[in-house]
Amino acid sequence: MPTATYTHVTLAVDDLDESVAFYGDAFGMGRIPTPDWDLPVQWLACGGLQLHLVETEAEAPAFHHFGVHVDDVEAVYEAVAAHPDATFDDLGVTEDGDWADGDPPVYALPEIGTLQLYVRDPSGNMVEVDAPDVDALDRDVAPNVVERTDLDAPDPDSDANLYGPFGLDPKNPFRD
Repeated sequence: MPTATYTHVTLAVDDLDESVAFYGDAFGMGRIPTPDWDLPVQWLACGGLQLHLVETEAEAPAFHHFGVHVDDVEAVYEAVAAHPDATFDDLGVTEDGDWADGDPPVYALPEIGTLQLYVRDPSGNMVEVDAPDVDALDRDVAPNVVERTDLDAPDPDSDANLYGPFGLDPKNPFRD
């Protein structure tokens, strides 16, 4: 059986320059060599993987998304809040969307101790932002932490562990 690994995700974006700036500001992704195609395109480095941005008139999907691990979720939160065309997403998990006093939800995953934040880039593409330790979150920056009750938390040592198969420790996925 062949072995496969991810190499990149491609997103359709409305404005290439705005999207390149957003992913750079919010996630620290930088430009890498990109082919010269018949339409505007830019490839970005994301850890050992790539994000390919293509300016086209395709609509952003409602639920399809990709996820990234970050080591500074507060910086991402602040960058999204500061961007005029980026938004937070609450997934519609509850009727009220889990917003509290105008603050978007940051979801705590029970028992695992990690957190998730969902954002939409300026073109409406959803990004799941994962961080290793909900207890380390600066509540002055992101005060609305909501425990996800729609998930069954796996045993961290089980095969169902979301992070283990990738060699990641839920409390520290950035270890060497």
